[in-house]
Amino acid sequence: MPGVSLTPEKKLRIAHMLDELGVNVIEGGFARVSEGDLQALRLMAKEGLKAELCSMVRANKGDVDAALKAEVQSIHLVVPTSQLHLKYKLKKEPEEILSLSQEVVEYAKDHGLVVELSAEDGSRTDVDFLKRFFSQGISAGADRICLCDTVGVLTPPKAFDLLSQLREKFQVPLSIHCHDDFGMAVANTLEGLRAGADQAHVTVNGLGERAGNAALEEVVVGARYLLNLDSSITFNKLYEVSRLVSRLTGVNVQPNKAVVGDNAFAHESGIHVHAILSHPLTYEPLSPDVVGVKRRLVVGKHVGSAGIEALLRELGLKPTPEQLNEIFLRVKKLGDRGKTVTDSDLQAIAEAVLGLPSKRTIVLKELTVVTGDKVTPTASVKLEVDGREVVEAGIGIGPVDAAINAIKKLGASIADITLEEYHVKSITGGTDAVVEVIVKLRRGDRTVTASGARGDIVMASVEAVLSGMNTLMAEWLNKEKENS
Repeated sequence: MPGVSLTPEKKLRIAHMLDELGVNVIEGGFARVSEGDLQALRLMAKEGLKAELCSMVRANKGDVDAALKAEVQSIHLVVPTSQLHLKYKLKKEPEEILSLSQEVVEYAKDHGLVVELSAEDGSRTDVDFLKRFFSQGISAGADRICLCDTVGVLTPPKAFDLLSQLREKFQVPLSIHCHDDFGMAVANTLEGLRAGADQAHVTVNGLGERAGNAALEEVVVGARYLLNLDSSITFNKLYEVSRLVSRLTGVNVQPNKAVVGDNAFAHESGIHVHAILSHPLTYEPLSPDVVGVKRRLVVGKHVGSAGIEALLRELGLKPTPEQLNEIFLRVKKLGDRGKTVTDSDLQAIAEAVLGLPSKRTIVLKELTVVTGDKVTPTASVKLEVDGREVVEAGIGIGPVDAAINAIKKLGASIADITLEEYHVKSITGGTDAVVEVIVKLRRGDRTVTASGARGDIVMASVEAVLSGMNTLMAEWLNKEKENS
């Protein structure tokens, strides 16, 4: 994926998570592309993973030698087969590529490697030539074959037809590898599986070249719930793996991403929430617990009173019908003004309507930030937590980062609260600009949103994080009271 470059250590961490997830084959890199990829593969090879470790290679003996040096178990031998690629990319005749592929397969097999032979741009390759290519590869010793829809031009009916033809002709394990240029990578992959493919090439969160590849989480959930096909995947780890890859690559998961996006199991519409609270299957095709997430009710202009009441119940607040209606109207007004209504906003509104004191478990007592040229940005934070003072310091790439890092340390020490997302939402104009910061925090399986608005971005950030921490603590204290 453009802009993504993982260190060997980060790749190793992802490999461990994929192994725990139950992935069968991990293509950990391209051994010959860089020293970093070679090192990453060698690190993985020494870990004793349950999954088969694989390196991508081209039809080149030097690539195979690099894979052997990396000590992988298998290679993914990717060979262009379409006339377009042969003429303009390789500048080779079809017979040349058949001969070269056979030679490299035999070389790899002679050195003890499992070989998966892929037809790059196979979806735009003449079908008769495609079958010749695979037949010759299998004769040379290829263990598996793979049809690549390299530029995402298949449609589900075409994917089913092509994979059905290959399934009928060849007895070796068959794979499908789809790209998402037209947004159909997952649909095409599922149709390939329905046609008899044994294996799907996928990536976490659908990351990949251009528009990406078929997303692991969508393929395995779709295969299970739409096609009744089982896999070795531990479903309730999907969200955890998705977020790990997001953090390590720096690529955020889009909110409306299927299965693992923030909104995949989030509900704001009053009509939907009312039905969900009655029976979840009304607006959820599967339980969020299946993939390791928790249903989230969202406050906003579309919210209904049932959703607000359910959220307030989690905070231990029980308004009368009249009070609930007033809270409902105030939330609607905020939403109509274009403001993002956070969980902490709802708590503050409810406490005001109920006439409750705005008592906070966590109170900021002191914040000191040191920054400047040739000075490492450092922040010191003093909080009062249930009457006791706690102090922590942090450094960062700037004053905001330093302050947030200090508070993240405090959050972990107070109640294992982690900061999951940080966004600067809007800034007014002028030298006295007001900045709004919105954050998402997690404690266990519960997440909350909170915001802060100040002329000072550091204070706005601190205000947002502390507001969210207080909301989480209020929920936790309420549950503790109920349990006792």
